[in-house]
Amino acid sequence: MNYKEKIQKIVNYIKSGEKNPKDFAIGFESEHFVVDKDSLETVSYYGEDGIAQSMEEIAKDSYEKHEEDGKILGLSKDRFDISVEPASQFEIALKSRKKIDDLYEDYKKAMAEIVPVFEKKGQVLANVGYHPKSKIEDIKIIPKKRYDYMYEYFRINGGAYAHNMMKGTASLQCAIDYSSEEDFRKKYFVASALSPFLYSIFDNAYIFEGEVYGKRNLRQMIWDNCDRQRTGVYPFAFDDDFSYEKYAREILNTDIIFVHEDGEDHYKGRLKFSEVMDKDSSDEMIFHALSIVFPDVRAKKYIEIRMPDEVPYPYNFAALALIKGLFYDEENLDRLYEIFTDMDYRSLTNFRSRSERYGLHATYKDKEIYKWALDFVEMAKRSLEDEAHYLKPLREILEEEKSPRDIYESLYKKDPTEAIRVFSANESLRKM
Repeated sequence: MNYKEKIQKIVNYIKSGEKNPKDFAIGFESEHFVVDKDSLETVSYYGEDGIAQSMEEIAKDSYEKHEEDGKILGLSKDRFDISVEPASQFEIALKSRKKIDDLYEDYKKAMAEIVPVFEKKGQVLANVGYHPKSKIEDIKIIPKKRYDYMYEYFRINGGAYAHNMMKGTASLQCAIDYSSEEDFRKKYFVASALSPFLYSIFDNAYIFEGEVYGKRNLRQMIWDNCDRQRTGVYPFAFDDDFSYEKYAREILNTDIIFVHEDGEDHYKGRLKFSEVMDKDSSDEMIFHALSIVFPDVRAKKYIEIRMPDEVPYPYNFAALALIKGLFYDEENLDRLYEIFTDMDYRSLTNFRSRSERYGLHATYKDKEIYKWALDFVEMAKRSLEDEAHYLKPLREILEEEKSPRDIYESLYKKDPTEAIRVFSANESLRKM
């Protein structure tokens, strides 16, 4: 299989995700830290009252179990999946829906089944962007080979905060559809240009390694110091000729770390995907290659927008509403494309640096991010009609020039345990 054929196979995979606009849907993943409600220390995957034990309890409610070497690592039921991230971050992934109202009901149903299992053990599912208390050196990796391989790869080849990414972060990720290569190109460009805006709007990391973090957009800083070849914003997003093919070339030229063969994961280290891909490579292998890169905006058979920190309800659904309202309205998408038409990779990089220092008060075209954000909220509101109410909580804090981090900070300074109680799925469920 020659290089061109390999590119075309990846192109065909991405192209197969094209949908008729009437079938556009939105999905999201939400990662939580499971912590003791009093000490705020992490709850391990292992041992009595650990994550594994809790997942076994949840599984009794008609869930399909996913195991590796006899260890429970995931659950599936109806319209949602549960997985455990490298350091036991507890992830809920909702299958895409056309309406946010339906996602709301799916999320509420899932959390109603999950939260009580942890709550009876004195544990909360914290909705924050970085672990609220424990340091990464005190958190064990779960028993999943691919995470061992990633940890070792990043030890040798990663940046200063690669292990912080694996063990210390939690995020909210949204997935959107595209109808054609041109629609893909436009949405990918706009999402990339929005990177510092979304980091700032949904900044929710006040504590870093047990200490107050003095800057803003911690998640952005960590990703920028994780692995240059697979994180951040891809420069080609700003090329006039950006295409499926350019994305495919990037994937082929990225270290694959590990591959799944003969029913097991095998370490490949710095071998490029182009070196392991052949004519027999399955869609599963291509999906892995597309998944083992972690840019702010990631392509599969949909586009993942990966900048927001994990945030509690109602800000999580405000994020969904904002993204749906901006990307699924042609007028809004065109307007954003025009706003950012003169942005290139260098200017974005400079802007990201400013946003890391000033957050919502960083400026783009002499206008602060929070003011832009209020404009974006109004744009989205116009297109969402009966779902526009999900934007209201976000608009209210933006009018106060605040991000979720600022709300959390004010609570934390009074009582850290109360801050986590408020910023938890346990409390969110009571509000929904």
